[in-house]
Amino acid sequence: MTSDPPIELRPIELRPIKLRPAIAQEAAAIAAIVDAAYAKWVPVIGRKPLPMQTDYAKAVLEHHFDVASEDGRIVGLIETMLRDDHLWIENVAVMPEAQGRGIGRLLLDHAEEKALALGRSELRLLTNGAFADNVALYRKRGYAVDREEEFMKGTTIYMSKKLLR
Repeated sequence: MTSDPPIELRPIELRPIKLRPAIAQEAAAIAAIVDAAYAKWVPVIGRKPLPMQTDYAKAVLEHHFDVASEDGRIVGLIETMLRDDHLWIENVAVMPEAQGRGIGRLLLDHAEEKALALGRSELRLLTNGAFADNVALYRKRGYAVDREEEFMKGTTIYMSKKLLR
């Protein structure tokens, strides 16, 4: 019986992701992250997705943004709005080179904690039906499809997640 030769493993450098509220001066960085994160969908739907058309200088003043940073650099964000009976997730975006590392899940978990802290037991969002990866992620995270509507030659999927208090 032979044994496998030893394998030299490189150490994995884990850099902590920090979440914090965004400030107005970060609007340009937020817009750049959104553009980078949504760019892959332009050829899929034949146009810029609506988040790429948003005025983030205005949105940062009107909505709440939390950013995920790594080594002082913003790598992701979540934009939320408090509603009477739920917390609305307007946007979640992660830089392409940082995707697949759990940052989106971390941001969604943060939104759940925030909703509960604000006395809301439901999260709601919408996404483009052509964004299959996003729909799959939300389903995996416990979101259910509430309805689908035709929009701009595509389908908008409205989703929600009930939270336990």
